[in-house]
Amino acid sequence: MKKLLFGALMLGLMSACNSDNITTQNEETANLSTTSSLTATSRICASEDLRKAALEKDPALRQKFEELETKTEKFAQDLKLGRVLADGTVEIPVVVNVIYRTAAENVSDARIAEQIDVLNADYGGTNSDASNIPSEFQSVKAGDVKVRFRLANTVRKSTTQTSWGTNDSMKKASTGGIDATNPSNYLNIWVVGNMGNILGYATFPESAGLWNDGVVIAAPFFGKTGASSPFNLGRTATHEVGHYLNLRHIWGDARCGNDLVADTPTQTTSNGGKPTYPLYNRCNGVSRSVMFMNYMDYVDDAAMFMFSAGQKTRMQSVVAASGSRAGLRVY
Repeated sequence: MKKLLFGALMLGLMSACNSDNITTQNEETANLSTTSSLTATSRICASEDLRKAALEKDPALRQKFEELETKTEKFAQDLKLGRVLADGTVEIPVVVNVIYRTAAENVSDARIAEQIDVLNADYGGTNSDASNIPSEFQSVKAGDVKVRFRLANTVRKSTTQTSWGTNDSMKKASTGGIDATNPSNYLNIWVVGNMGNILGYATFPESAGLWNDGVVIAAPFFGKTGASSPFNLGRTATHEVGHYLNLRHIWGDARCGNDLVADTPTQTTSNGGKPTYPLYNRCNGVSRSVMFMNYMDYVDDAAMFMFSAGQKTRMQSVVAASGSRAGLRVY
């Protein structure tokens, strides 16, 4: 009896389902103009079917589709590498190694954070003094270099050493310093005490991944709070990181030298202090207004506030997936 009742019930349900299907088919055929009033019970999207049909009949559209997928896959792979933000900016992790003898040399966490903020502003083109860029150079300013910096770790070590040179002794534990943290994947910055008349120095990209790769800055010129004027706006780090990312001094380290950047005017030599714009130099018989406010000159911190578009290109090539510092993109 139960089987008969169950069979009758199922027959009724099947009839109802068939009836619904027939009714729907008739409405779709005869009343297309009224389908917008129907209530959907499941999500149905025709986009993929339409795309497939369009790609099959249009070779040009199919080529665009393939290019799109190639670029999407490349971007996805870059993201997997770890340190590429959604807008294509490369975020560089920074390890600050502080070697101190006195309390003044033991720069605070707040001062380190302050220095990272300066780097991000200067390389992001959001520095407050960017408004001082002369109209003459507005068309070649870099703006956002698409490089950011993130503090990954701070390592501290006390020392009895009173002064440091440029022999990289601060970069080895065996000579009283601190060994670099994985220099292929991290920007190491060493902050030390007295370096005489040297504010800092850096290695160039050909040293990528070597034990001594990174930037050294004397404590009095690191960060802003408590730093020594006129180098107290954090621009020593901006300048040295520029070298780390393959920028030369703007005068090419020679009289009327070549910094390998087309949009920075040739100048006779370095500039110091706080020059007044415009400042003219004569090289090869041509008088030019020079870009002394470039971060890669030697002027005071308050007088430098820009990179050029050509310098941006050089830095971007270094941190690209195929660049010599591609390791900075990898966790």
